[in-house]
Amino acid sequence: QVQLVQSGGGLVQPGGSLRLSCAASGSDFDIYFVDWYRQAPGKQRDLVASITSAGSTNYADSVKGRATISRDNAKNTVYLQMNSLKPEDTAVYYCNVHRGWRNYWGQGTQVTVSS
Repeated sequence: QVQLVQSGGGLVQPGGSLRLSCAASGSDFDIYFVDWYRQAPGKQRDLVASITSAGSTNYADSVKGRATISRDNAKNTVYLQMNSLKPEDTAVYYCNVHRGWRNYWGQGTQVTVSS
């Protein structure tokens, strides 16, 4: 069993930056893949970024060049660094940790980009 606690959301002005964190309990975090999703009101939940157990990354076109996903296995934590934020980035952000049939979701954290 893995429990995930997210932090780092909040209100930021356009062009600003923030870093989201997803901290996991339990063991074997290093073998899991981690995804970041986001969901705006009335919209579907979209994949934003992914990182494998080996550290390879992928990004949605909407955030490519502005977002960086990383992991610190010693701290059982994955991060999403977001720069040059736009109002379109406003959403609830969720981390998802998975390996094979195992799948765990964070509680979600609100990111609001507004002047």
